[in-house]
Amino acid sequence: MNRCFAVILVLCFLPLICGCVPLIIGAAAGGMGAYAVSKDTVQGDTDKNYEALWGSALRVASAYGTIQQENASTGYIELGAQSSKVWIKLVRLTQATTRVRVSARKYHFPNMELAQDIFVKIITGVR
Repeated sequence: MNRCFAVILVLCFLPLICGCVPLIIGAAAGGMGAYAVSKDTVQGDTDKNYEALWGSALRVASAYGTIQQENASTGYIELGAQSSKVWIKLVRLTQATTRVRVSARKYHFPNMELAQDIFVKIITGVR
């Protein structure tokens, strides 16, 4: 309970003390740490199976919008969702570790809320 309180406290006060806010998604992603790597991108590493993550990413992408490109061998999905352009990239780091990166832009401006939402749904949607 103290850890959740500490994370919430840090997330509430971090924007007040620094200009560029590093986003940390912990509890929402099932204990996996995630962070913002730019103003429009959320990224995290997980020990979940690559194929299961790919299936989850396809399900989430098709639920959010229209998939424009997909390539399972490179782990790339591009889609249009909520007037935004979204890019999902899965990278195998090791046999047991996969990096998930989600970027979203709406009218050329970052759409971090959508990127976070899709990221969390991909990670939590793995069966």
